[in-house]
Amino acid sequence: MKKPWRKKKATPESPSRITNDTVKEHRERILAGGRRFKYPMQYARHKLVFNTIIISVIALLLVAIFLWWQLYPMQNSSTFFYRITRVVPIPVASVDGQPVRYSDYLMKYRSDIHYRQQKEQTNLSTPDGKRQSDYDKTQAMADAVADAYAAKLASQRHISVSAKQIDDSITQQRQSSDGQVSMATYNASILDYLGWSPSEYRHEIEKKLLRQEVSYAIDTTAAQQKDTIAAKLTQPGADMEQIAAQAGGVGDAKVQYGVSGWVPRSNQDSGRSEVAAKLQKGEISPSFRSTTGDGYYFVKLLDSNTDQVSYAFIKVPLTAFSQKLEAVKKAGKVHYYIDLPEAKTQIKSQ
Repeated sequence: MKKPWRKKKATPESPSRITNDTVKEHRERILAGGRRFKYPMQYARHKLVFNTIIISVIALLLVAIFLWWQLYPMQNSSTFFYRITRVVPIPVASVDGQPVRYSDYLMKYRSDIHYRQQKEQTNLSTPDGKRQSDYDKTQAMADAVADAYAAKLASQRHISVSAKQIDDSITQQRQSSDGQVSMATYNASILDYLGWSPSEYRHEIEKKLLRQEVSYAIDTTAAQQKDTIAAKLTQPGADMEQIAAQAGGVGDAKVQYGVSGWVPRSNQDSGRSEVAAKLQKGEISPSFRSTTGDGYYFVKLLDSNTDQVSYAFIKVPLTAFSQKLEAVKKAGKVHYYIDLPEAKTQIKSQ
């Protein structure tokens, strides 16, 4: 009986001998076998990078939406979100095309709330506390809008504030009847009352000084009034009260005359006491700028002693900046990005 036919197994070819003539062919055979591992891995790496980019973009988008929701609809004023606005220049409004930084608004608002809670023990959860909080929001927005508009005008006129001006302003504020307060004590007081760090307070001083510089630069009417009054005060027997009345002005622009009564030589009164203390009795000072930026002053020393002075003064107020800002508001060029129902009716120029 015949055995069933069986297919013989193919015997593997014995590897041919590698010679100088066959080494190139052998190398190609080896590399071809490895490419089937290389290309799938390369494809997987590209897909991984692509997926990572998509996930990152979606995550950033979700974070951005969350920040927008917290800052704009919810108006979250917590320290965490305030710090974010300090780093990222997020706008809270715009004035004549100039962005109003959210951080500037929050810095002022949080300071007002800090004072109410720490010094006035205000409960913000009560109806009265809510009304006070709403008022503080309105005033903080007004302040931030005015500072932003001043920055716009300063940029157009190439006006700036130096570090020395900021230092001089802080030094002047540190003066008291008992001498100069130490920097450490002064910073502690600012933190206690306003809730501001030294850097935040310097930023606030810089903004206010810049607004003052702009106010003086654009108010040609006040400068002319000041020059006219200065000329009249040099005449013999000049009467300050009569000269102030003749200078005229209406409302906030009215030239003012007043008498201080006895006040400390270091009194914080726009620099008037400091100037008066350097005069002789009956002497009238040249015009000088208020340290608070509210106008020009003339001072006449009425009497003085070791600790106090008494003086008469004329004030020429600055009004051009407030008028320009009010005109911008009436023209509809101020836009708010958060819901402040009272802002459009209660905000006044600072």
